[in-house]
Amino acid sequence: MLCKVSCNSQDPEDSAFALGTVGWILCTVSMGIVEWRVWHVDNTTIISSGIAWVGIWKVCFISYLHISSGYREQFCHKFSDYDSSIPHEIYAAQGLLMIAMFMGLLGLTATIFALRNVYMGITHKTLISPFFLVGGFFYMFAGLCVLIPVSWNFYSIMHNQSIAFPPSYYMPSSPVAQEAGAAVPIGIIAVILLLLSGTFSLSYRFPVTANTIMKS
Repeated sequence: MLCKVSCNSQDPEDSAFALGTVGWILCTVSMGIVEWRVWHVDNTTIISSGIAWVGIWKVCFISYLHISSGYREQFCHKFSDYDSSIPHEIYAAQGLLMIAMFMGLLGLTATIFALRNVYMGITHKTLISPFFLVGGFFYMFAGLCVLIPVSWNFYSIMHNQSIAFPPSYYMPSSPVAQEAGAAVPIGIIAVILLLLSGTFSLSYRFPVTANTIMKS
């Protein structure tokens, strides 16, 4: 009777899939959160709470004045492509996070296909190893795409950089102080998980099997 004994465990590959999934979800969440930069302003005539949130898609604040039709408490203004006053890191973050979300999804797809073949007992190396490697590449690329906007925005926050908003935004050009919002730590965690997932996937080695003859 011929018996094949696997010498490696699939636990690292399972971890790669789990970490990649959570990292991709956090990447998507950070992209949708408006709290990238939290601005503290001293003029509360319009910004009643004294706090405004600057995201990568829009800027929002709470106001108790009737500013515009349909906006009485929370006022948000979406960034337009022709707003030349909006800093480059905001537009760069939009593009890079969209790429990261797409790359992460491709990484998950490749990893799922590879794990499916593993658990179905497929022994063809070409149907497993290349997909882990491709998935790892996509995870790493996605992690770097998230790292760049997170780092760039964090640098701007630490240096309290101003933004010359158009008058229609009802925003001051400079805050009294600003701090990192919830999207930044979420993005950092997403980077760590995606890079770890990519490392695990890229380090995959096809299990070595040993054939033994068992006598009945």
